[in-house]
Amino acid sequence: MEERLGFIHDKLEIKILVLFILRRLPEPVTFDVLSDLTLGCDEGISYFDFADCVSELVETEHISTDGHTYKLTEKGVRNADITENSLPFTVRMTAEKNASEVRLQLNRASMITATHEIRRKGGYTVDLSLSDGVSEIISMKLYAASEAQARALEEGFMKKAESIYNNVIKLILDM
Repeated sequence: MEERLGFIHDKLEIKILVLFILRRLPEPVTFDVLSDLTLGCDEGISYFDFADCVSELVETEHISTDGHTYKLTEKGVRNADITENSLPFTVRMTAEKNASEVRLQLNRASMITATHEIRRKGGYTVDLSLSDGVSEIISMKLYAASEAQARALEEGFMKKAESIYNNVIKLILDM
C-alpha cells in the first residue's frame, strides 16, 4: 500500500469527515457536491475511497439517500457529534469553510422560487418569489409569450432576485 499525503489516512477518518461535512449543511446535497467538499479538505483522500465510504455510510444508516441527494440520519448526527473532534484541526477548518460556502448557496436557493405554467389562452404564467427565510417578501406573476422566454425570466430572477427586490422597492419609494 502506498503512503498517502495529507492528514486523512484511512477510511474511518474519511467517514468521520463526510459526517462532519453533512452535519454542517442545512439540506441534502448531491454526490458531486459532497465529493467536492470532501476531496477538497485533504490530499490524502482518493475518490474511490470516498465513494466506498459514502456507500458504507448509507449501508450502516448513518446517511440516507433518495438516489440523487445525501443527508445525515439521526444515527449519523449522533456519531458526527461524538467523533468530529478526532479530525485534524486543519481538516476541520477547511471543511467548515467549504461547507459554509455551500450552506450560503443552499440557503439562498431555498429562499427563491421561480416556476412557470402554460396558460389556457396561450403563453405562460411565470411565478417568481423571494423569501427572507421567514415569509415571502416579494411575489409576482409575469406573462411570457414562449417557454423559452419563461425560462429566461426564471433564470434571470434566480440570479438577481435580491437586486430585483431592491430595485422594485426603490422605484416605489422614489415616486
